[in-house]
Amino acid sequence: MKAVFDAGAKEIAKNGRDESEGFIFPSYVEDIMGPMLFDYGYGPFRWVCLSGKQEDLIKTDRAAMDCIDPDRRFQDRDNWVWIRDAEENKLVVGTQARILYQDALGRLKIALKFNEMVRNGEIGPVMLGRDHHDTGGTDSPFRETANIKDGSNIMADMATHCFAGNAARGMSLVALHNGGGVGIGKAINGGFGMVLDGSERVDNILKTAMPWDAMGGVARRSWARNENSIKTVIEYNNQFKDTDHITIPYLPDEDLIKKLVDEKYELIKLKNG
Repeated sequence: MKAVFDAGAKEIAKNGRDESEGFIFPSYVEDIMGPMLFDYGYGPFRWVCLSGKQEDLIKTDRAAMDCIDPDRRFQDRDNWVWIRDAEENKLVVGTQARILYQDALGRLKIALKFNEMVRNGEIGPVMLGRDHHDTGGTDSPFRETANIKDGSNIMADMATHCFAGNAARGMSLVALHNGGGVGIGKAINGGFGMVLDGSERVDNILKTAMPWDAMGGVARRSWARNENSIKTVIEYNNQFKDTDHITIPYLPDEDLIKKLVDEKYELIKLKNG
């Protein structure tokens, strides 16, 4: 819609004049991707079997399916069915790679399982990654961060923090770059790649880096008061209460503040005669 508007079709704008009131069609991120997936941390998690063997990809498909509880959320049911049928649907062209929507904890569970399989000699090394169209890696006011309504959607801090945190935690590859689906100058992306070599070192990196990579986006959305993301952050904090915490900005009661200030003011007036 932004591209159509920029090309001169002003009628795509709600007011027929400029972008200030949005476009005539709903945003698929604001209305679908955001509240149904990104707010929970679901996004396109990827892996490549570096052995190039189809049998390794089939093994990882089955392992990933075993890591997903299809009764947890409807999103998990959809993703479980997707990976169950991936081989039958012949989704690979060339490289033995797969893409699967999962949330932060789902990605971590799958990644640790894959690294264990490499360690045990069941499969060759695996490269992990994700798409830029994800919950935490991209700042793009026309797409990924389109439903962030606190004013920070036009900033590039989240992608930069994501990039820097992944580098500090030891990811194999980190990238901070422009573009990604909406055009140069309209998005900043912080990406990663992680080679699973079966080592304990990689296990330790995954445990800190994988949640960081996805939950930063969920935190951002909760700070903008997106309902589903607030629930997700509360669940995350309860699960990791001894090791990790995401702040939740509870909004003040303006009437209560005014009442307390007025009461204090009256006390001061009485004290001073």
